[in-house]
Amino acid sequence: MDAADALREIAELLERERASRYRARAFRQAAAVLAELPAEVVSDLSRLRAQKGIGDSTFEVIRQAQQGAVPDYLVELRSAVEPEVASALRSSLRGDLHSHTDWSDGITPLGTMVAAARALGHEYLAVTDHSPRLRVARGLSAERLRAQMPQVRALSGDGLTVLAGIEVDILDDGALDQDPALLAELDVVVASVHSKLRMDAAAMTRRMVAAVSDPHVNVLGHCTGRLVQGERGTRPASDFDASAVFAACAANGVAVEINSRPERQDPPDELIAAALAEGCLFSIDSDAHAPGQLSLLDHGAARAEACGVPPARIVTTWGLERLRAWAG
Repeated sequence: MDAADALREIAELLERERASRYRARAFRQAAAVLAELPAEVVSDLSRLRAQKGIGDSTFEVIRQAQQGAVPDYLVELRSAVEPEVASALRSSLRGDLHSHTDWSDGITPLGTMVAAARALGHEYLAVTDHSPRLRVARGLSAERLRAQMPQVRALSGDGLTVLAGIEVDILDDGALDQDPALLAELDVVVASVHSKLRMDAAAMTRRMVAAVSDPHVNVLGHCTGRLVQGERGTRPASDFDASAVFAACAANGVAVEINSRPERQDPPDELIAAALAEGCLFSIDSDAHAPGQLSLLDHGAARAEACGVPPARIVTTWGLERLRAWAG
């Protein structure tokens, strides 16, 4: 098989299983290096091994591919990484409103994420890098976000519309961590709590209600902040009055995100039921930080289907025109 294709597939599989970002990045880097090398270097294994960006593992993948074999490591990953789970609801999803690039804490450039979304058949993808207060994630200042917006929209084409967005931090008092005038220029705003997750329930409720009442907000991201598995460990759900928060979402047309990352499974099933009872809309999103994680939508779709969420109330089943009208 083509060596560069093998390297990229390995990277995607590592990303889907949320392996170390450094491992996945190494295979993507090797594929990029290989694509730029002249044919005489690629065919000379001794010269190829000496190239910066080609390590022992990636070199072995290239060597085996050049010999006409499917590389052993790729065979191993194909059998070990859980494949996408097909479902009626997954096939109805038309896009994704929550993704990250290397402008903040994602691991790949805009173009790589967009190409992966296009390959999955998405009709739209919102790029929603973090806002400035989340410094650990290289959150975007107003100046950086303003610079990113035209670059994001310029990548639309070939059946995919790329939407300029943000995952904006909900501050302690419920205000949003970005210039309101700039938020008004975006196509999609996902608002999420990333700090003081153990805040008193009454204060957290006021904080979240204030945020989803802001007219710029379209989606309430991973509402409890919990972690249930994975290398980051576990973290309990935030405590808040779910009925009050979801009633505010419903009143303001804000979709409750069903976050597809298996380590989050957020909201829990009982809160999906509470949001359903309050009449909320939903958005099934990948929260992808790498191209291979865009496929995690199957996990969110499976949970939504199991919880009886009607497809008509899931905004990511809507076509682009209706989605834009809702997002306003």
